Amino acid sequence: MVYVFLADGFEEIEALTPVDVLRRAGIETATVSVNKDLEVTGAHGIRVKADITLDKVDASLAEMTVLPGGMPGASNLDACKELHKILDKAGERGAFSCAICAAPMILGRRGELSGKRAVCFPGFEKELKGAVLTDAGVVRDGRFITSKGMGRALEFGLALVEALKGKETSDRIGGSVFA
Repeated sequence: MVYVFLADGFEEIEALTPVDVLRRAGIETATVSVNKDLEVTGAHGIRVKADITLDKVDASLAEMTVLPGGMPGASNLDACKELHKILDKAGERGAFSCAICAAPMILGRRGELSGKRAVCFPGFEKELKGAVLTDAGVVRDGRFITSKGMGRALEFGLALVEALKGKETSDRIGGSVFA
């Protein structure tokens, strides 16, 4: 199971493009509202009805957690104590931990990117404590996948698919998108 966490102010493309790509690959994916109800409003006023609320997440089933960026979405995710507990439990199990745009700051503040190659939206680098910063659009280092931002959302989504289903599946999905 992949959980994509949504907080008010999330960047719509960074959240929904990876969800679409993951589902095209047949990967069970749930959008998760960190609000008390299912409705979450993106950074550009697009309202989304999430699949579940945070209290319905089963971290023992998580193969991957995904944190979209956008502001104040990434800050709202970071402020959610229950989300941090879920990230801890999923990480203890070895689940992939993925973040795009401003959201890698969450992983950086948690100390998870120390010694790992990572990337984020320009201006958030200081939050990636101990990370080995790169110029790549998407970076995978072990169980961590990070990406620069909205313009890389499709590439990010394909990297998530590759991590879970392999390069052949990722290439097949990518080929159908770029046809």
